[in-house]
Amino acid sequence: MTSQFARRATLRRSVSLLSDFRFEQSAPERFYGALARDTVELTDDLFWEPLHGALVLDVGGGPGYFEDAFAEHGAVYVPVEPDPSEAHAAGITSTRGVRGSGLALPIADGAVDVCLSSNVAEHVRDWRSMGEEMLRVTRPGGMVILSYTLWYGPFGGHEMGLTHYLGGARAARMYTRRHGHPPKNLYGTSLFKVGAADGLRWAGTVQDAELVAAFPRYHPSWAWWLVRVPAVRELLVSNLVLVFRKA
Repeated sequence: MTSQFARRATLRRSVSLLSDFRFEQSAPERFYGALARDTVELTDDLFWEPLHGALVLDVGGGPGYFEDAFAEHGAVYVPVEPDPSEAHAAGITSTRGVRGSGLALPIADGAVDVCLSSNVAEHVRDWRSMGEEMLRVTRPGGMVILSYTLWYGPFGGHEMGLTHYLGGARAARMYTRRHGHPPKNLYGTSLFKVGAADGLRWAGTVQDAELVAAFPRYHPSWAWWLVRVPAVRELLVSNLVLVFRKA
């Protein structure tokens, strides 16, 4: 199932995406534009059905950067975002945006074909409940993609950089002293420790869906074996993708 995406997961793609990460704060339209295109291609590659005409729910969709990219592939895209300021941060007017929490999605059971969440789980204290909600709203035979940043990877501290290896609270204090304001992603409030083992362990407890793939999102396919190595994966995988097929 991952073979099509594996062919696209080249070193060139990895370098391109990594180079855009530095613009997340200074030029978000560049960063999220590239991420949107890659997310749609990833979804299209992984889904065992045509993406054209599919109803895609994006949990934590933010200001709607992904909408146009999904529309170009013929998908019906619906972002869910709990924070109004975040939803309107980019001045984008989403045609189908829904205000709601990932912990209690305002969506009926089995209503969507694809439910995805990109780089959100590490910002949710009870991310497992969010995962269960994503599975609940996905129809039988549909797909759930949960992609999140690993705490012990190099990007786990987000804008705090590598100082998170000194501890989340200390990293937040260091950032505040340097910049005169706290980080956007405040450890213990809007940023939490989530590792690869945590996600894989939770995936093994899911009753109504099959885990069909687990791989590093931004790595070339020849490095996907890292997910199978305990400890090493926590440091080197960076972002883990869990793909489920709803039973």
